[in-house]
Amino acid sequence: MTRSVVAAVALAVLTTGTPVMAEPSGFVRVDQVGFASGEAKHASFMSASPAAGARFAVVDRGGRVVLRGTAGRDLGSWNAGYPHVHALDLSSLRTPGSYRIKVGTATSVAFEVTPSRFPAGPAAKIVTFLGRQRDGAHALRAPSHLNDRAASVYEWPVFTGPDTDQITGELKRIGGPVDVEGGWFDAGDYLKFTHILAYVDTLLWAAQRDGGPDPRLRREARHGLSYLDKMWDETSRTLYIQVGIGAGDAEGTFVGDHDIWRLPEADDRDTAPGRRFIRQRPVFRAAPPGEPISPNLAGRTAAAFALAAQVEPSRARAGRLLEQAASIYAMARTAEVGELVTSLPHAFYPESVWRDDMELGGAELALAALRLGDPRASQWLAEAARWASQYLRHESGDTLNLYDVSALAHTDLVQAMRKARATGLAVTEADLIGGLRAQLDIGARRAAADPFRAGARHDQFDSVPRTFGLAATSRLYRSLTADTAYDAFGTAQRNWALGGNPWGVSFVAGVGENSITCPHHQISNLTGEPATGAVVNGPNNASLFEGGLGDHFDEMARCPADGADRYAPFTGRDSRFVDDVRSWQASEPADDFAAIALYALTLMSKSGS
Repeated sequence: MTRSVVAAVALAVLTTGTPVMAEPSGFVRVDQVGFASGEAKHASFMSASPAAGARFAVVDRGGRVVLRGTAGRDLGSWNAGYPHVHALDLSSLRTPGSYRIKVGTATSVAFEVTPSRFPAGPAAKIVTFLGRQRDGAHALRAPSHLNDRAASVYEWPVFTGPDTDQITGELKRIGGPVDVEGGWFDAGDYLKFTHILAYVDTLLWAAQRDGGPDPRLRREARHGLSYLDKMWDETSRTLYIQVGIGAGDAEGTFVGDHDIWRLPEADDRDTAPGRRFIRQRPVFRAAPPGEPISPNLAGRTAAAFALAAQVEPSRARAGRLLEQAASIYAMARTAEVGELVTSLPHAFYPESVWRDDMELGGAELALAALRLGDPRASQWLAEAARWASQYLRHESGDTLNLYDVSALAHTDLVQAMRKARATGLAVTEADLIGGLRAQLDIGARRAAADPFRAGARHDQFDSVPRTFGLAATSRLYRSLTADTAYDAFGTAQRNWALGGNPWGVSFVAGVGENSITCPHHQISNLTGEPATGAVVNGPNNASLFEGGLGDHFDEMARCPADGADRYAPFTGRDSRFVDDVRSWQASEPADDFAAIALYALTLMSKSGS
């Protein structure tokens, strides 16, 4: 008990003869969007003093108390300033409306209870963000990088070290021109990567197929697919993997995308010294024409085309999409794989597993073929099952994210097996469902040891997208089994990402009363337009910030204007979140973050409680 609390208790005893505890103080953390009526509902109260048994009240928009309760047991320490975290159980709150939670002197942000299912609004905002990430002639804000229509192809750069994107020597042109105009900017910068874009487009088509109600979703998925169609040259059997370079050369003769801060429409006309690869962006390929390509690329790119074939209304066009998917899938290099190809440098996106991608590609091909009555369905089904078996034997241990798509692959493979009534494959339904359960158990074990129920590691990169991946997996598991055992866990993961975390921030811009406001995003920063729907990395290892956030670019608008880090008091358990435009470690949005969040929220808004 602190000295001030002791004094208050002593005064109460002297004046009334009855000990009266002072009201607890701290912070209430809750999902800032809210809950479906039938969902498990929890919030957290973090405080400097023990507060088990402290009374809390839930009040409606008019201030009327609609629920009373007491804070639960102490779930553990977050940091030295807040060594006590207590659960607040709101599950009996079922009447739709807008509410706040009051504990002592603390009041939460507002949240909603909706009648039957999680609202579709957050997912719609993420679709808006992806639309604003468009590059090329069909960019929604201003056309950009039209010079990409006639881009030169270069050999892979040589980098000065394994963990840097700085190039040594000159780039060597080996071909072109090729048309790589379009697609989406990868993140807060303007590079474009096939490895990431194929993952994003796969999830957009999956969201469309699995219940996405927003009509813009199909348009966005088609925009991504038209770009993948350009990146795959069917005639020469060449897959292009990247447009642009991250940094310039060690000699200082040219710069790269990360070296300057500007709007993308300026690049085509940028004639400043050293900016030739800003104006005429280089293109790189996965392998020489006609040679096998890295299996992670083949599997996930094929999956995007095959998923589109599953939902395309025109059977003729669906058939053409299936042929494109089959052509790419057949190019996979599955013998003597070596280092997987993702980006240049590989350290940007260090993929290490690939059988999940091959399983996913095969499962989506099989589903598309079953829809179209194509006899090759059984072949692809067998291949997907073989890769699933090998994945479960050699590569399992991760959860759904950019680097491991097995949760979606397992789910769709089970669906294909059921539709085909297939037996005698390399895996059974039970094997695949067990694989999903194992991934959920990884998250559930972490959540059980975390006072805010976090199932992902918040002291590593990609904590927010991995959190949404666990939320999505909980609903995929239910879709196959009708078992709701992991529903509350999945809901808790969504809660964490949307405000029920130690920082009390929603990691989706424009979603919730207190969402990220200073993303490391050039367009938003320079135009002053909010990056609504952007999903950021979230907290990261505190050691990554020990050297400070670095300098501002000359062109960069300072955000926050006063430079203050208002989340500093909530650094804990080796993780830190900084809402600052310079904080690429925590506040940079990316398309793959947006896509998995969109998919998770789509599944949740479809499935209700």
